[in-house]
Amino acid sequence: MKILIVDDSTFMRTILKNILASGQYSQAEILEAATGDEAVAVYNEQHPDLVLLDIIMPGKDGMTVLREIGPSAKSVVIISSIDQPQVIEQAKSLGAKGYIVKPYDANKVITTLESIA
Repeated sequence: MKILIVDDSTFMRTILKNILASGQYSQAEILEAATGDEAVAVYNEQHPDLVLLDIIMPGKDGMTVLREIGPSAKSVVIISSIDQPQVIEQAKSLGAKGYIVKPYDANKVITTLESIA
């Protein structure tokens, strides 16, 4: 399984990698992107099974990335500090299978990923 983590914060990407490594995703190949443009490029090249996607990033934001990859993506879960119902609904309408609000804990991440598996 390939998992793409997209967040402009190295710290947040590391937290997610640690959460994934401690559970059932410990054998997954973890891919990373720090910008929206990088995310689209890595997605198109690697075709990950799961994308964990931040919304607020410099340049191309997560919603734009979701518009570009959403139709072909197997599973995209938004990971964002934005906790607004209209943003959550927009993400889901663009194809996101889940939405996790930062700061997140390991149980919430794993539960969300299990629910979409």
